[in-house]
Amino acid sequence: MRVLVLGSGAREHALAWRLSRDPDVKELIAAPGNPGLASVARCASIDLQALDSVLALAEDAEADLTIVGPEAPLEQGLADVFRRAGRPIVGPSKRGAALECSKAFAKEFMARHRIPTARFRICDTFDDAMESVTGRDFGFPVVVKADGLAAGKGVVVARTREEAEDAARAAMLERRFGGAGARLVIEACLTGPELSVFVLADGRRAVLIGAAQDHKRLQDNDEGPNTGGMGAFSPSPLATPALLSSVLRDIVQPVLDGMRAEGDPYSGFLYVSLMLTPDGPKVIEFNVRFGDPEAQVVMPTIKGRLARVLLAAAKGSLGSETLEHTSDRAVGIVLASRGYPGHVESGQPITGFERAEQVPGVLVFHAGTTARDGQIVTAGGRVLTVVGRGPSFEKAMARAYEAAKMISFDGMQYRHDIGRKAISA
Repeated sequence: MRVLVLGSGAREHALAWRLSRDPDVKELIAAPGNPGLASVARCASIDLQALDSVLALAEDAEADLTIVGPEAPLEQGLADVFRRAGRPIVGPSKRGAALECSKAFAKEFMARHRIPTARFRICDTFDDAMESVTGRDFGFPVVVKADGLAAGKGVVVARTREEAEDAARAAMLERRFGGAGARLVIEACLTGPELSVFVLADGRRAVLIGAAQDHKRLQDNDEGPNTGGMGAFSPSPLATPALLSSVLRDIVQPVLDGMRAEGDPYSGFLYVSLMLTPDGPKVIEFNVRFGDPEAQVVMPTIKGRLARVLLAAAKGSLGSETLEHTSDRAVGIVLASRGYPGHVESGQPITGFERAEQVPGVLVFHAGTTARDGQIVTAGGRVLTVVGRGPSFEKAMARAYEAAKMISFDGMQYRHDIGRKAISA
């Protein structure tokens, strides 16, 4: 089959790399792609917000399946456009995408369908937000979330009233996140280890893809500002068969049943971000696409005919399909630009990644890179994800860091403890 992968990051590179090794895939197209994706797919320059142009690309390429990487086109309704045209696509409808793109919608949906999550209140004004954080409903610490998409930076765990007020003011009055911060969700702060579970749904049934643990903080030991993700490892030692069974039964299936009951069956990837509290797993948030950097550590461990399972989900016919995994452990380290997650300067020449790719068990996935004058240079905050694979987390971690040390660009920064939680567990 011909497969079109939409996106330009390391997540899409990992998806395309895995599909390039699938016996059912005869051609891969990536749009808009990046230099890494160009090594496994034909890249086509396109604006993913121009929905009709994206559909035209799929039709011109005679794509049998389209896979959406980022969330923004889904929020715009890309999957609806494809389904009206009768073209198979992995991704939920515009309303389904609201599970990620509107924190308020997601919380109200979970409340309607009794899906375990933190207590919350939705605030439409700054005064409402201040009333919530100063009252007795939550106490401190308290979580302040921008309602809309804020590139992973719209969540603040406020330990004091002053921190909560600063977060609310930045979002609602200073509009630091644009329209995404016009509404806030104030919620109780959950405690416990975090876990990410990924499934693939066809509207009625879901297949488990994998489980991983992300590292959101910029610096070692989970210090520094929140980012889009500085690394991940998979499979998570926290994801026991009993736990995964309960997540599928008590969280994933109620999402599918609830969306179908409300007239909009959910089809596509579903990323369930969980806090494993003393009262059981509770949802922190949903994403409606694969995670980044989690995709980079989960995709290399999947074996079998992935494309066939993805196509079945897109057609609403998963049936008895399942996904199997290798016994490998995978650790992924994000190499980021100076200044990330704030302002970054692009255009720095990158050296050594070809040598790093020669380390046994190592993969290098491109995120913020571009080609200029015959050289690969930085083009964003998160630049590369270096993934080490091995029979143990110790081996995977050692390979990943050995390869990361071979890569260089001015201002490069990365964490030195990705994978350590898996080893200590």
